[in-house]
Amino acid sequence: MEYRKIGDTYIVRIQRGEEVVAQLTELCKKEHILLGTITGIGAADRAVIGLYSVEEQVYHKTELKGEMEITAIVGNVSEMNGEPYLHMHITLAGADNIAKGGHLNEAWLFATSEIAIRCLDGHVGRKTDEKLGLNLYEFD
Repeated sequence: MEYRKIGDTYIVRIQRGEEVVAQLTELCKKEHILLGTITGIGAADRAVIGLYSVEEQVYHKTELKGEMEITAIVGNVSEMNGEPYLHMHITLAGADNIAKGGHLNEAWLFATSEIAIRCLDGHVGRKTDEKLGLNLYEFD
C-alpha cells in the first residue's frame, strides 16, 4: 500500500496481493483517522461479501472468486472503543458484467485499487444496538 495526504483526503493505492479491509484499517490506525468517508475502485480475484439478517443477527457471507472489477467501494470510518471502525460496501462485476455486491468483509487484489479517504472534523462513535445486533452510529 502506498498513500499520500492531499488536503483533508488520503489518496491510497493498494497493491496486487494485498487485502483491502486490512490495509485500510492499518492506514486509519497509523494516521489516527477516526471519522471519514471512503470511495474507491479496483480489481479483485477473491472477495467475501455479506448480507445482514436482522432476524438472525448474523451476516450471511458469500465468497466470490475469479477476476472482477471493483466498480465501487463506498463506506465510512467512525470510532468504536478508541479504534477506527470501518464500514464498507462493495460492488463487483466479473467477465459477464453482472454486478454482485454487499457488505465488504474481504477483497484480495489481483491488480490494484485506488481509494480515497476523506477525513472529517468531529467525532462519531459506535455502540452496539442489542435489538438489531449491529454497531450503530452514536452521536455525542
